[in-house]
Amino acid sequence: MTRRFLPALVLIALTRGATPASGQDALAQVRARGALRWGGDIQGGEPYAFQDPHDSARLLGFEVEIADALARRLGVRAEFVQNDWSTLIPSLERGDFDIILNGLEVTAARRERVAFTRPYYAFTETLVVRRDDVTLHSLNDLRGRRIGTLAASFAFELLRATPGVDFVLYEGVEEPYIDLEQGRLDAVVLDNIIADRYGLARPTLRAAGTVGDGTYAIAVRPSDTTLLQAIDAALGELMHSGELRRILTRWSLWNERQDHLAVAATAGGTRSAPGTLTLSQLVLFLRAAGFTVLISTLAMGLAVAGGLVLSIARRYGGAALRLAATTYVEVFRGTPVLLQLYVLYYGLAPVLTLNAFSAAVVGLGMNYAAYESELYRAGLQAVPIGQTEAALSLGMSRRLTLRRIVLPQALRVALPGIANDFIALLKDSSLVSVITVVELTKQMTITAVDVRSWVWPGLLCALLYLALSYPLSRLARRLERRLVPVPA
Repeated sequence: MTRRFLPALVLIALTRGATPASGQDALAQVRARGALRWGGDIQGGEPYAFQDPHDSARLLGFEVEIADALARRLGVRAEFVQNDWSTLIPSLERGDFDIILNGLEVTAARRERVAFTRPYYAFTETLVVRRDDVTLHSLNDLRGRRIGTLAASFAFELLRATPGVDFVLYEGVEEPYIDLEQGRLDAVVLDNIIADRYGLARPTLRAAGTVGDGTYAIAVRPSDTTLLQAIDAALGELMHSGELRRILTRWSLWNERQDHLAVAATAGGTRSAPGTLTLSQLVLFLRAAGFTVLISTLAMGLAVAGGLVLSIARRYGGAALRLAATTYVEVFRGTPVLLQLYVLYYGLAPVLTLNAFSAAVVGLGMNYAAYESELYRAGLQAVPIGQTEAALSLGMSRRLTLRRIVLPQALRVALPGIANDFIALLKDSSLVSVITVVELTKQMTITAVDVRSWVWPGLLCALLYLALSYPLSRLARRLERRLVPVPA
């Protein structure tokens, strides 16, 4: 009987452990735990929250100091929880941490999901352009231009509300300025803190003006009323005592805008029901799915051709050629494709400037070529050596023997595996979103923010991936039955 109910008990325990604290108990649970868990993303970098270059176990940043000061006033310690910036609010809602403290801009859409404290920093949106560009000064000037910004940011909302702007979404704060320098973008719009440190520090870029302003505030679940009141009161004490000003001054962030921060709490969110998918969003999903298929097909074509060359070089090439091909295969199989995309698109930008689409196709194709070469190598080894010797004895050249005798048989063995790899590539194409390509998974995350729900966009994304991959899986099984020889 105990064994019978054990899985259910474990599930209940896990579910309860993940459930956010109820409204009146939130502050009590923080104090009982002895820690105020705050969510943030260290990818945002300096000066928000980042690793100490001399001690990787230590965090630095003005928000780290604010979190420590707030926790101290609550009689607990501050505990940082790493989370992707674009999914901070969903993670807060599911109870991964108690508050969000990470440059979260106050917007009307966010107020529908979270409760905000009074603001702790006032920022402006800075338009950064190349130094020789004198045509861009305001949002209206950005129509028809390619503008970079962060996903799920206040700047993104401004650009999306401006007709005719071709905005490009990034995950990191340095990448858009790299693309601006390389001519892949016409301008970048981001908070002044980010622009000052990551954009204007580059001699080729300059500030063309400000196109908006807003505030950062701490986000709490709307039901956690006692915690919200305690955090807001502690933040008020931080302001009145001058400690907040000292923290911002230490990080060279204090300016006249901070004098006008409202002392009163800004809002406690009124949660609205999640939105529903619209026809236009469905069209965007289908467009992204088509883009996914196009990238995957071109990359697979490159991988198949590259893998064939690598396998022939490893089996029939000279010593130097075999070593080069083996090194290529081991390097590309032994390192993450995500890292390879970063290096190809951003790392090699000074010497090889590819647009995002080309980099996605080339990056995935080069990675999968290493895997396809192994499939070809297995196919080549499956062809009896006696057939090659017989062809050579009849006067056929090695090249002709390879083309007419060996490769057709090797391809029969490799084809099912190639079809299976195409399925894997179709799903791995989601990684190209890190170099600004809006494919199926990236469109899902954008839509999830718009409709304030991850359920329906996630289900639609999964169905589209299934619809794309299922015919390929059937094809792979059919090829296995028809082409792969059955051992006697």
